Amino acid sequence: MGAVPAWPPRSTPRLFVETSLAPGALTLTGAQAHYLVSVMRTKPGDPVKLFDDATGEWLAVATAVGKRDLTLDVQQRLRDREPVPDLWLVAAPLKKGRVDWMAEKACELGVARLVPVVTRRTVVDKPNTERLRAHMIEAAEQCGRTAVPEVAEQVKLAALLRDWPADRALFFADELGGTPAAEAMRAHPGPAAILIGPEGGFDDEERAAIRAHPAATGIALGPRILRADTAAAAAVAIWMSVAGDW
Repeated sequence: MGAVPAWPPRSTPRLFVETSLAPGALTLTGAQAHYLVSVMRTKPGDPVKLFDDATGEWLAVATAVGKRDLTLDVQQRLRDREPVPDLWLVAAPLKKGRVDWMAEKACELGVARLVPVVTRRTVVDKPNTERLRAHMIEAAEQCGRTAVPEVAEQVKLAALLRDWPADRALFFADELGGTPAAEAMRAHPGPAAILIGPEGGFDDEERAAIRAHPAATGIALGPRILRADTAAAAAVAIWMSVAGDW
């Protein structure tokens, strides 16, 4: 007797929805319906996995498929929303392709919040936060996450430091060097953030202001010079490893 196929299959499409999920009918329109109907060729009876960044991941089954919409029967919760480590990534906006990559990796690695910060050498006037969130959602869909990082509004460095919460460590990736990252992170457990500068780095006045902040610790990411997006992914990975999330 052959093995019973897994249900739902591993190939089941997976989508984030803004609606809080519960058992019952749900109609999708727009890009999500187009993806399921035209790209995935979803038919009545086919399964779809849904998650909403609040209640977890759910199994739904297509019940009606139109040209521009699709109705699903949300049937059962497969998983609760995952616990999210309390880590922010505070980063100067980069050029379009690189900041998109950084947002994707922040989501994949488990960051709770992305905070764009303006510095004197920032090359992008204002990041498109809706686009960054869309990249994070796509990463969460593909990587099985049930949570999506928050994308904060852009803030200037001086305001960020002025209003910094006293109970959150700020690990400053300084290209001029600092305490080895893992060592610094082990010494300051709990809520944290990683601060990454622009392509040109922080200027001397900014660096001095950051280092003078009581919550800040300068960290080093090894002997090689890293581009800003690489530094962000590396620092987050080190923090996750130290925190035990890996």
